[in-house]
Amino acid sequence: MPELKIERAHTLGLAGARAVAERWREQAEQDWGMSCESVPGETEDHMRFDRSGVSGELTVTDTRFDLQLKLGFLLGAYSGKIEEKIRANLDELLGPMV
Repeated sequence: MPELKIERAHTLGLAGARAVAERWREQAEQDWGMSCESVPGETEDHMRFDRSGVSGELTVTDTRFDLQLKLGFLLGAYSGKIEEKIRANLDELLGPMV
């Protein structure tokens, strides 16, 4: 099963990062049909998500977004395009890389 790991630094602080993660969750549910579950913490939040052929977790801290994604066999063939789309989406949500 192919795995993608995408890490992004940011300067939003935890409150700002949580707001971005919430927008990402809305997109994931509406645009990609994901089922998402958020688990807030004191210093970091975890968001687990899945749908047929995809599962993963987004960890959000005051300085980082770390996304781990597992792709099923059929989507594995498109892992490069999927990673490219996710990176572009994070760039749009988080702004330029720091």
